[in-house]
Amino acid sequence: MIFKEQKNLLPVKEFIALMASMMALVALSIDAVLPALNEIINGLSILESNNAQLIISILFLGLAIGQIIFGTLSDFIGRKPAVSIGILIFVLGCLISFFSNTLFIMLIGRLLQGIGLSGPRIISVALIRDQYEGAAMARIMSLIMSIFIIVPAIAPLLGECILFFMSWRYIFIISMLVGLIVLLWFVMRQPETLKLVNRKRFSIKSFINVIYQIISNRVSLGYTIVAGLVSGMFLGFLSSIQPIFFFFNNDNLFAIGFAVLALFIGCASLVNAKLVRSFKIELIVKTALKILSIVSICFLLLSLITTLNFWLVMTFLMLSLFCIGILFGNLNTLAMSPLGEFSGIGSSIVGSLSTFISVPFGILIGFLFNNTIVPVALCFLAFSLLSLLVVYWINKSNKSIKIVS
Repeated sequence: MIFKEQKNLLPVKEFIALMASMMALVALSIDAVLPALNEIINGLSILESNNAQLIISILFLGLAIGQIIFGTLSDFIGRKPAVSIGILIFVLGCLISFFSNTLFIMLIGRLLQGIGLSGPRIISVALIRDQYEGAAMARIMSLIMSIFIIVPAIAPLLGECILFFMSWRYIFIISMLVGLIVLLWFVMRQPETLKLVNRKRFSIKSFINVIYQIISNRVSLGYTIVAGLVSGMFLGFLSSIQPIFFFFNNDNLFAIGFAVLALFIGCASLVNAKLVRSFKIELIVKTALKILSIVSICFLLLSLITTLNFWLVMTFLMLSLFCIGILFGNLNTLAMSPLGEFSGIGSSIVGSLSTFISVPFGILIGFLFNNTIVPVALCFLAFSLLSLLVVYWINKSNKSIKIVS
């Protein structure tokens, strides 16, 4: 079967474009702000420059909170109302950030943006699952991700263009307008995919039961922890990348350099899609973590011996991000594998827990930044080795890992 029997399905090409746009709102809201961090520091009179990385990290905290809310809400009230609520919360967060005059107010706005964005991010996957299955669903997801990869590559360029003509505050207005356009498109064109008879009542008991299933299962808990550590590395990269370019006096190369780094993650996803056809997911995860550990220790030792130039730092980041790109999808798949019938709400909880884990680690990397690559390489090494330890702990379990299709 190519798709599930439903009437009034949106044309496939338009559906792919709409879902990619919904997912891309997160990347746009993170990456477009990166070139403006120095201007925001000056505009809000932030005394400690490393505090500016909270503007990125706090959005991830919002995503962690929102995933639990909207993952459950969409099963209860339907997909369209839940997405609409999420984007409207995002719009409110953009307005608060636009009018902010202190870092605290800015962070409130960014937190709301993250909570709101979790709606379209989570529910877009549910919409795909509602309408397609099997090979058709895999093909749709691949096409959506191939479009999505473009956004992180061009978002910093958009941010720089806005800064060239206007104040940094208008980055939030442009993001808000894009969100409203996506909302209007979604409301007018996308049919509701969750019928009334299929909607579930919210049950605290079932919610707690799924959390218990995750934390009591070594496989699910272990890979959720590893996903959090890997996401923490990625968040640390996002928190440090703009200061790295600034330190090397390469601000003019930021948009291009970030695009290259983003494409390395995208290429890793495409390579991984081929690797999983020939190798076990567990083996791919172990290999990627080992390579990441080796890359981190090599560059850490090199940075302690001599001062690395900009291009060596970029090489370290490209290799590290390629490994992280390989890990992203695989870890979520492995964490979900034991949950079976709880896969719907389980996906939201696994995603939320791993994001909660990532936030403090990402903030730590950002605060440790000292105008060298040493803190980033040291944290990448520590987190990748810790992830390997967790993976070996998982393998001690007598339970077999069965991937639920």
